[in-house]
Amino acid sequence: MIRTLQPGQRCEVWIASVTGQAELLYSTDRVLFEAPNWTLSSKGSGDGGALVLNGDGKLWMLDVTGGHGGEPVEVPLSGVPDLNNDHVLDPDGKGIFVSANDGHIYRAALSGGPATMITEDDGSFHFLHGVSPDGAELAFVGIAAGDFSQPGKLMTIASDGGAAARVDVGPGHCDGPEYSPDGTWLYLNTESFSSVPGHAQLARIQIDGSGFEQLLESETVDWFPHPSPDGRYATYIQFPSGTEGHPADLPVAVVLVSTEDWTTPLHTWPLFGGQGTLNVNSWSPDSGRFAFVAYPRGDSFHDSAKD
Repeated sequence: MIRTLQPGQRCEVWIASVTGQAELLYSTDRVLFEAPNWTLSSKGSGDGGALVLNGDGKLWMLDVTGGHGGEPVEVPLSGVPDLNNDHVLDPDGKGIFVSANDGHIYRAALSGGPATMITEDDGSFHFLHGVSPDGAELAFVGIAAGDFSQPGKLMTIASDGGAAARVDVGPGHCDGPEYSPDGTWLYLNTESFSSVPGHAQLARIQIDGSGFEQLLESETVDWFPHPSPDGRYATYIQFPSGTEGHPADLPVAVVLVSTEDWTTPLHTWPLFGGQGTLNVNSWSPDSGRFAFVAYPRGDSFHDSAKD
């Protein structure tokens, strides 16, 4: 299903700094963009020049420096159905792995062209979230038979396809599995630590399936932990207590922490959003900034974001 903006609603793409500042990069009332990835470059030079987002079932590139008139430019993909907001960049800086609404994962070039299906018709939906630092493996959430009443399972697969393997993180629903910069851990959110429906908490597990641990215990519903490329910081999104899943159009907060202390926020950005705000890793290559999306109704995202 392709998401659209509600009457009177805007899509705002923001860039925040580890120092606590935030600036509005782009705003529109036409297309609902989601889930920014920060490229290694806009032209292959390694300078981190663009964001990659999905919107209207397509993939888009938004120049961070305001090029192309400040408007997103469509990445012309072929051979892939409408996209959802689960996409991650290939560590080679030239490709991207995407999840489509047919439940499969594909790989394509950031420059556009034909996409290649990676996952098999194994009876599951595959929701991509992580790629290993060497580009050899993907981490995704598998939903058997597309039955969303059942908990998602943490799965891995070779990035060129083949059989998927399960990583056991307990009976609760999990989401957002993402590799640490050194490739030794998978970070995720999971409901396995709580008996309260939907009470997702942040966790990590070593890639060999050992060392499963909760990163912090909170009253909020916490999703999508994203380590920075240098491993010093992480971002995640807080949903209100009692939230089930990661729905759209709620008062949420984007949180920045040190990976040495997940319990103490360094900065917090309250906003109206949720689904689409921070689904994938959006860190700049230098670990100094990250992007997120707000979906305000009426007034723009809080002025406090600029503080």
